[in-house]
Amino acid sequence: MKMIPSLMATLLATSFASLPVLAADAKASASAHAAQNGIDWRKDNNVDAAFAQAKASNKPLFLYWGAIWCPPCNQVKATIFNRQEFIDKSRHFIPVYLDGDTPGAQKFAAQFKVRGYPTMILFKPDGTEITRLPGEVDSERYLQVLTLALNTSLSVQDTLKLALAGGKTLKNEDWSLLADYSWDDPEQKLIAGKDLPATLLKLSELSPAGLHATRLYLRGIYAAATAKPGQALPAIDKAQASEKILKAISNVSTARDNMDLLSYGAGEITEFLTTAKSDSRNKLVRAWNVALVKLADDATLSKTDRLGAVGAQVALASLDNAKPEAALQKDVQKRVGLIEQATTDAYERQSVVNAAAHALGDAGLLDDADALLKAELKRSHSPYYFMSTLGSNAKKRGDKVAAANWYEQAYDAAKGPATRLQWGSNYVSNLVDLAPNDDARITKAIQSVFGEAAKVDNAFYERNRAYLEKMGKKLIDWNKEGKHQVAYQKARSQLDGICGKLPATDPQKAVCQGVLLKS
Repeated sequence: MKMIPSLMATLLATSFASLPVLAADAKASASAHAAQNGIDWRKDNNVDAAFAQAKASNKPLFLYWGAIWCPPCNQVKATIFNRQEFIDKSRHFIPVYLDGDTPGAQKFAAQFKVRGYPTMILFKPDGTEITRLPGEVDSERYLQVLTLALNTSLSVQDTLKLALAGGKTLKNEDWSLLADYSWDDPEQKLIAGKDLPATLLKLSELSPAGLHATRLYLRGIYAAATAKPGQALPAIDKAQASEKILKAISNVSTARDNMDLLSYGAGEITEFLTTAKSDSRNKLVRAWNVALVKLADDATLSKTDRLGAVGAQVALASLDNAKPEAALQKDVQKRVGLIEQATTDAYERQSVVNAAAHALGDAGLLDDADALLKAELKRSHSPYYFMSTLGSNAKKRGDKVAAANWYEQAYDAAKGPATRLQWGSNYVSNLVDLAPNDDARITKAIQSVFGEAAKVDNAFYERNRAYLEKMGKKLIDWNKEGKHQVAYQKARSQLDGICGKLPATDPQKAVCQGVLLKS
């Protein structure tokens, strides 16, 4: 899965490296961090009660939605939540830690429109959203955004409304919050996905010239570049846009301020604005690479962010070539090696190794990526995450047997009810691709996943729902010509038994019944 540099266990005010290996059980983990760190996280999963507390104390509520295994979550823990400045600011809001594997978490996630890990939202005491905090920016910028959010009197919805009306009453701080809002979060409901490119580009025009206008413009172009096929887009002069972006990335300060956008948007934006092997593409790629090398060398950035810049170089090199040249491959190997060896913190490693493995794999160095991942299996608190990546690498090689086995191992090793359901669904979906004629193995895997669903109270909410529906579509297509009817019918019968036990008034019932449509 691609995660826009894309959500937690024990959080300490001091070094994470001194902690024991994470507990597999999310509830035990939540209790542990509440007792041991400098942040007074609510240790239960009763978000409604937390909002009542926020209202009674007239404090904002900070909602963190994450998972123990998630690399970006571990990045946030290692670079933001352990900072004394964040800990101090936490005294001014009600901090709620909602782990995706705790009971009821997926249902709350549906209620508060959070899906991707990590998602961090600051709410007013009355429950209106102040902002969705960006998880991709560096810690200094994150803390600046949080400070502005804590001091504003406007909801993000009101700020956006005023901005689109001309923004004459808005302050620089308000534009800053709009520029740093997590617009790439598919669950944000402020702007419909189809309107996002045009709205962000309009905001960039309305914003006072400077950093915020540039950031909104970059976001708008990225939104256009990653729009769904067939989506109507605003009129964009691509030559003019290329020059505008060239100017932004050639400015060291501007590039540093927008390092997240430069890294995760490099390939998509360049491909969108220029044609293959054209002079305009070569010019943009050269300038972008200069900026990316500086970011990769910037010791003030986190190790994961520096690797993100390396990965962006690979993405640019892959636009017009089957794979990067040998010189870039050697540079990737060198940078990955130095950064990985310098990373001793267990939480930071979950993020760094993930970024490193993807940079190596995208550079065509799958053997190097596998060696790194296999070595990490013994060290990681969530090795099943890396087992899935090993499965993906084997799939790229065309080694279907190894890929299926890695996905199976990942599922077997997964911890936590929601995580097991999601990893199991992923295993089934990949098994259909890798061994479509092995009905016995597929049937066994389906029975196991639905068995997991039967044990979970909120199996058909949010992330669980998304994974199960994806698996269901895969199975429907697999049996499209009725070649696997016996196996398919077994799955339907098992699912019908689960759906039948759900009360008629339970919203999950309709979702459950829709996972496998009658063929």
